[in-house]
Amino acid sequence: MPQTAIFWPMIALTALVYIVYGLVFLRRMEAVKSGQASPRDFKLPLKEPETSATVIRNLINLYELPVLFYAVCISLYVVNGASFLAVIVAWLFVAARVAHTVVHVTSNRLRLRQPIFTIGFVLNGILWVILALHLAIPATA
Repeated sequence: MPQTAIFWPMIALTALVYIVYGLVFLRRMEAVKSGQASPRDFKLPLKEPETSATVIRNLINLYELPVLFYAVCISLYVVNGASFLAVIVAWLFVAARVAHTVVHVTSNRLRLRQPIFTIGFVLNGILWVILALHLAIPATA
């Protein structure tokens, strides 16, 4: 497997961020059309309608833990440590983030969101362990 395979999960997660930005736009437009909000309300979104507030909160989440994901993926690539296992774990992390987003912007049920977040958190940690092991254990030639 080429080392560049580690970039595909990163590209997929970035696509998710763009999708959520689009959803924010749509939810805010709906709020304005329905009279729940005016365009001025989004200047300083203290009166963000719940339908768009949950999406905004999810967008914020996509700039928290995923920052560590991007850092570890790039680090794995740089040190030639993007193994098959690392790429699979990276894809599983992305799947967890997609599932978290779907729950967050639909039902927003914490009972579902919390375990999904925890799975992603653990998967991200596993990527960092993979990186640490790759650095600590010299490769045999």
